[in-house]
Amino acid sequence: MRTVFILVSGLLIFGGLFFYSRLFIQHFPGAVAMATYSFVAIWFAATAFNMWVGVHYAGYSLREELPIMLLLFAVPVAVALVFRWKFA
Repeated sequence: MRTVFILVSGLLIFGGLFFYSRLFIQHFPGAVAMATYSFVAIWFAATAFNMWVGVHYAGYSLREELPIMLLLFAVPVAVALVFRWKFA
């Protein structure tokens, strides 16, 4: 359940950044691209922190946490890149 919660959180965060960046596209044409790439960097840090918590505090091994981190990172980033490609 925690994995689904984090995935949905990532998608909602990107959605907010995407629609907020669309407000500035008239005066700053690169706003959507900047928001997308900023989201990728911030989301990588967030998923890496989540993996660190899982390894350090929850007692999972790196081998157990790495696929979860990759899933949590890849799905929202793929959605973000598709939105940037289609709508920017």
